[in-house]
Amino acid sequence: MAEKTGGTRRDLLQKTALAAGVAAFAAPQSRGQSSATSEEPAWKKLFPPGFRNERITTSGAEINTVIGGSGPPVLLFHGAPQSLITWRLIAPDLAKEYTLVMCDLRGYGDSSKPPDAENHANQSKRAMALDGVEVMKHLGYNRFRMVGHDRGGRVGRRMALDHPNEVIKLAVMDIVPAHYLYSHFKIEFVQDYFWWFDYLRKPPGPENELLARNQAFLAHTTNDIQREYLRTSATPENIHAMCEDYRASASIDLGYDAEDIQAGKKIQCPLLTLWAAKGAMGRSYDMLSIWKEEGVNVTGKGLPGNHSLQESAPKETLAELQQFLRG
Repeated sequence: MAEKTGGTRRDLLQKTALAAGVAAFAAPQSRGQSSATSEEPAWKKLFPPGFRNERITTSGAEINTVIGGSGPPVLLFHGAPQSLITWRLIAPDLAKEYTLVMCDLRGYGDSSKPPDAENHANQSKRAMALDGVEVMKHLGYNRFRMVGHDRGGRVGRRMALDHPNEVIKLAVMDIVPAHYLYSHFKIEFVQDYFWWFDYLRKPPGPENELLARNQAFLAHTTNDIQREYLRTSATPENIHAMCEDYRASASIDLGYDAEDIQAGKKIQCPLLTLWAAKGAMGRSYDMLSIWKEEGVNVTGKGLPGNHSLQESAPKETLAELQQFLRG
């Protein structure tokens, strides 16, 4: 989730559920500035001609997907509280070399919102990872590259562990594994990412607060990219699913991680980690060293911009992804 910006804007956004996503909203916008106010869906104006939309049914959800480009397949998962339009600034160039499969995670965007399950299992990273594998198999791709930002990176990490034969390469953006964050307490983490703990409260407390704040923000924003993000993230269903995602991270997902750590299981495919050099994660953690404990072939670097690198530093992020994904 994106960093907080300065001054009055920061003070306002700390009071909203989108405190994590606003730096991305302020980033340069691509074509289709009026997307959220026209009848044409936003994805159609924000992505190049020839891209198409498909809703794909998996064993546990219905996944909203935008597909375009040509070449080897690349699966892209967004972060919270965003949606697949987060890739709009780098997709046109990536699509020159790859077939892009951009999905709304289950519970987010226009994908379905699974019912609650014991221990928050339906919003676990394992369930989300399976969605991605099944989407790709539906499209005829048994092996693929994967790029994930924020929550999407956490899903990608789980996907590479659970489905090593399917994931050829994995890039994760501006995250530290959740099990590390929960087991290596830093006050800076709590201060910068307070919602990680706030959303763990039992429903409907966090949900009601987020709904009021997000809808108020939606009513006042005039930025079309913000409005498109808020079109879904200001709904009760999306907000509850997002809270369940965080609750899963602090419960069932930690159990899966503990099993893998005890078994000595690591990511086998090449793994790239990118982070905002001056962002909260980059300031507080030795990012590359942490990720080298997760895989057997790990590279990475800090980049300019904020948490949403694909939106705040698209040129630099694109260059790193292009270099990594080739071959």
